[in-house]
Order: sequence, then C-alpha cells, then structure tokens
Amino acid sequence: MLERLFQLSAHGTTVRTELIAGLTTFLTMAYIVFVNPMMMADAGIDPGAAFVATCIAAAIGSMIMGLWANYPIALAPGMGLNAFFSYTVVGSMGYSWQVALGAVFISGFLFFLLSIFKIREWIINSIPMALRSAIAAGIGLFLALIALKNAGLVVDHPATLVTLGDLTQPAPLLAGLGFAVIVALAYRRVTGAVMIGILLITLISLALGLTQADGVMSAPPSLGPTFLELDIRGALEVGLISVIFAFLFVDLFDTSGTLIGVAQKANLVDKEGKMPRLGRALLADSGATMAGAALGTSTTTSYVESAAGTAAGGRTGLTACVVGALFLLCLFFSPLAEAVPAFATAPALFFVAVLMMSGLVQVDWEDLTVAAPVVVTALTMPLTFSIANGIALGFITWTGIKLLAGRWQDLNPSLYALAGLFIIKLALFN
Repeated sequence: MLERLFQLSAHGTTVRTELIAGLTTFLTMAYIVFVNPMMMADAGIDPGAAFVATCIAAAIGSMIMGLWANYPIALAPGMGLNAFFSYTVVGSMGYSWQVALGAVFISGFLFFLLSIFKIREWIINSIPMALRSAIAAGIGLFLALIALKNAGLVVDHPATLVTLGDLTQPAPLLAGLGFAVIVALAYRRVTGAVMIGILLITLISLALGLTQADGVMSAPPSLGPTFLELDIRGALEVGLISVIFAFLFVDLFDTSGTLIGVAQKANLVDKEGKMPRLGRALLADSGATMAGAALGTSTTTSYVESAAGTAAGGRTGLTACVVGALFLLCLFFSPLAEAVPAFATAPALFFVAVLMMSGLVQVDWEDLTVAAPVVVTALTMPLTFSIANGIALGFITWTGIKLLAGRWQDLNPSLYALAGLFIIKLALFN
C-alpha cells in the first residue's frame, strides 16, 4: 500500500529511510509546540486550546502535503507571522484575536485562489529579490526583539525607549545559556538542537524552582475556546487590508522559497528546475492555513527544517505523514508544554532570527537604490513592531527612490500599484 501511495521505489527510498527522515524533521521543528502556544496566549487565546490547535494544524498540513502532493515537506504555524499576529495585530493595533484569526483565514483563502489560478508566479516574479530578502531579514529582527524582551535582556526605558535588562536575574542568564547551547549544537549538526536547548533550560528552571510542572503527559486540553471562533466579517474592515496582505505576502514568499529550496536539495525537481506538483504543494499550504485559523492558530506554512529530513534520505510524502503523526502524538504532552517558561523559548526565537538574516547576503549593497529600501524594510519592522508597516514602507521607498533616481525601468505595474495602495492605507487608515 505504501509503495503504491508514495512510489517509494521510483524515488529510490524505503519505508525505514522515510520513517527516520520523518523523525529527523520532527525533532528539528518540534519546538513550535512550545513556542507557538505561548505567543498565542499573549494574544489572549487559551494556551491549552492554542497548543491543541498548533499540533492539529501541523498534522493536517503535513498529512495533506504527504498524501496529496507526495513531498517530504512538513508544515506548522510559521515563526514571524505568529509574532505579528499576537504583538502587532492584537497587541498594538487592538483587534481581537477572533478578528486576527479571520484575517489569517482570508489570507489563506486568497493564497488558495492564487494557487488555483496560477497567479503566484506573476506576483513573486514582480517583487524584486532584494525586497524579498529584506522582508525575511525584517521578520528576523522582529523575532530577535521579541526574544530579547521575553528573556529580560531588553526592557523599556522612558528616555531611550529600550535599554539593557537586569543581568543579575536568572531569566536573561538562562536565555543566554540556551542560545549558546542551541548555536553550538546546530553547528555540530545535532538533530533537534533547538528543542534540546528549550528542554535543557526548562529542566534547569524546574530544578531551581523558577517554574512548576504538573506532570509530563495528560489527555489533550479542550479545543472549545478557539474552535471556529474566527471573525471573518470583522477581518474585512478596511484598516485590516494591509494586515491580510502582510499575512499573504510573507506566507507566499516563505512557502515558495522553502518548497523550491528543499526540493532542489533533495533532487525532487525536473530537468528545468521546476517542482512537478508545485500547485498541489501550494494548495496544501493554503488549505492548512485556513484549517489552522478555524482551529485557533496563526498562519500554517511549509518549514525549511524539512531539509533536515531530506538530508536523512526522505524523498516522498511518507516523511511528511510521519511528521504529522508525531504532531498528533504531541497532543498528550500538554503539561510539558505548559511548564516551558518564556525565557526558555526566547533562545529559539533568537536562533530563528539569526537564520532569517542570511538573505541579506544576496543584496547588492553597492547600489544605493537597492540598499536604502532594504534597510528601511528590515529596520521598520522591529522598530514599529509591525511586519505590515515594514512591507508597506519598503514598497513605497523602493518605488519612490527608483523613480527619483531615474531607474523607472527597474519598476513594474505591480510595484506601482502596491506602493499606491500602501500610501493610501498609511495616510487614511494607519
């Protein structure tokens, strides 16, 4: 049955190899079951329900990717957009988490339509690579600021906005230790480095009495507080248009880059370098986002950590299905997730931030018409605490500078349209 379903022989793999690859991928991304519920709780969502929604959304997305698209790529609620969901849309802009979930659902539905009508390629090709790199780096800086705040390393200050926290407290010291451990283990190519770092700091905090645990395993918490609680009508408010676009754009770029990058490393592309079932993979991603919003979590997306599984030999959707099954198994470990303190997940956020900054290497820093918009995009995300603001100001700056510099040939109709829309949004609905 497995041979017929996943075509194992045609892909030069075996059931054993796929099982090992699935476990490898899961260990590299399982940290999300600790991090995401904590972020969703900061938006006012019941942490138990958020934990269940995270596990089920990851399982659904990975299963669809495996069974329908037959790719060894796993999905889960994405880093960056979960922070944008909680700290910007709900925290700074003041919308309810129900409305924010509605915005996530709409962005997933738009992604679904773009995938069906094959408009995705046109949009991605219209956005300059440097601007896409800037968006990824900006999200990384945004996550870094949140990580430093959660660790107590950065605190607010009335005169300077931010300043160094109290380093005599255990939280920043343990967070620093966790980050060093994660980086060292990742450098040594230890599978599950991020999760090991989180669990190590959690165990230390339990030993020191800084946190309490009510056990390791139990029946899954209730999904009732969040199930189908999304407010789609409220999300259609004009002021949320840029938020929906931010969810859509980031998911679109992140998913496309992850799918193509992992597929190329795993030799799953055709002679022209294209993915044979890319449409199915994108539909799996958009479908998982809509399902996740209905369950009660932020945007679900393809994980670049899937490359760890393909490096272990994973070549088919069986790898993704194994990951999905392991996420369902996680449902019974909610007490462990609840025992993880914020300063234990902060190192994971900061490590992800480090990885997301790597895209800046591709930027042509000698061309000021490119470098300036990139810096504006990347810096305004953390400093305005909004991915949407960073994207908006990035498009406006890119278009304006290119025009004033006489480089209008570098622009296309979509850049003019998006810059115009973002100007109107910031002027009237900010």
